[in-house]
Parts: sequence; structure tokens; C-alpha cells
Amino acid sequence: MASGVSRAAYGDASEQLASSTATATAPQLATVADEILSVAGLLRAQPRLRRQLTNPSRTGSDRAGLIKELLSGKVSEATVNVLAALVNGRLSRPSELLDATEQLGVDALLASAAKDGKLGDVEDELFRFSQIVAGDQLLAVTLSDPGAPLERRVKLVQDLLKGKVHVTTGRFVELALEGFGGRGFEGSLNRLVELTAAKRDREVAYVTVAKALTDAEEQALAAKLAAIYGREVSLKVGVDPAIIGGVSVRVGSDLYDGTILRRLNAAKQAFAK
Repeated sequence: MASGVSRAAYGDASEQLASSTATATAPQLATVADEILSVAGLLRAQPRLRRQLTNPSRTGSDRAGLIKELLSGKVSEATVNVLAALVNGRLSRPSELLDATEQLGVDALLASAAKDGKLGDVEDELFRFSQIVAGDQLLAVTLSDPGAPLERRVKLVQDLLKGKVHVTTGRFVELALEGFGGRGFEGSLNRLVELTAAKRDREVAYVTVAKALTDAEEQALAAKLAAIYGREVSLKVGVDPAIIGGVSVRVGSDLYDGTILRRLNAAKQAFAK
């Protein structure tokens, strides 16, 4: 959400989500999450509805009344109250209503996994699945193809993951297929990994090495990065023999590339001048 106005509306809805589900169980939170994400799907399919719910000429209570009229009796009271709080605030653009609704659904899923004590598992499972997809070109193309029916891609993912991952992981992968926050499939997966880590108060470091690190090497690297960023760091290590040696680390927009491949390419460029 780009604007301060929209962040304020999301903040109000986030507080409502926390208060409405304070005593909810993990399954109850998962249900609220599914309801909110279903509404996000409705908003994605109906641009006119998004415009009505963000129309600045309407009062906040009028917009909240509209969402209550639309959803009451169809979803839980908690979901109605959360989304009413969202549209009662001001959102700068209709697209930001969709983004905020998706984010609230993710927040509820993360809260469900946290209640279940499975946040770490979800984070690791999401990353491992992203690595599997990255290593299988046919699978990557199939899942990333926006021209392929979403239902078919979701069914493929469900078949691949059934009984192998936490329910939240599977739901996040489905959300990535839908293009969470307007991103592509790979970008959506990465963002969901980062949001899961943030829920655990951790930074994510994507590490690429030519051969697997030992436990001691991973611990030393994690400690060094934690000292730099002032919080615990969750390493996501990928092995790529093509880099020959050294290590590449990406944390957010920061990239530390100490690979031999980079040095060779730099030397080639120097000789070419």
C-alpha cells in the first residue's frame, strides 16, 4: 500500500482483525483467512465493486454499510467487521483495497500458523517448494502461465503438496498462483516467505553457494548477518555449481556477490575494454 492514507485504513482493519480473533483457535483463524481471501477474489473479479467501496464521495459509514449488506450472513461476523473497518477508512485507489484485503487474509493465515506453532515449518516449506519449482523448468512454466486456467494450476499444486505440507503452506502457494499483490508466481512465493519470517521477527537472506554449507558455516553466516541487520536472520540456501565458488547473499534490496563467477565476468569485461 503506497499511501499513508491507505496504510492507516489497513492499520485500523488489522487492529480489528486482532481484536475480533483474540480468542480464536487455529482452525477458526484459518476460516476467517479463507473468507477474507474469498472476498479478495470477488474484488479482483469486480472492478466496479472496488470503486464503490473506495468512492471518496461516500462516507466511511456508508461504505462500511455496503460491505456489511454484501457479506452479512455469508461469512463470519469477524470477517464482516474486519472488512467494514477497512472500507470505513480511506483508500487512495481501488487497487489498494484489493492489496489490503489480500494482506489481511495473509495476516489471518499467519496468525493461524502461529497458534499452531508451525510458522517455522511454513517458512521452510514455502522456500523448499520455490526451489523445486525453480529446478524444474516445465513445472515453473506451467505454474507461472497466466494463460492457463487457474483452477487447473491450483489442482496441480494440491496434488503435488497433499499430505506433505502444513495447510497454511498449501494455501499460500495457491495465493501465489493468483498473483499475490500483483506479483508473478515466483515473486509472490518469495514475498510470502518474507512475510512468514517477519512474523517470527526475522530477516530473510537468500544465499547461493556452489556446494552445500556445513551447519557450522551456516551458523557463522547467520550470526554475521544478524549483527549487520540487528535481528535474527533466516537463511534460505540454494546450491548452484555454476557460480564455481564463493557465496552470493541477498537480503531485501541488498546484494553481496562474492562468487567466483562474478569475478570472472568482471575480469572478462575488463579485458574487453
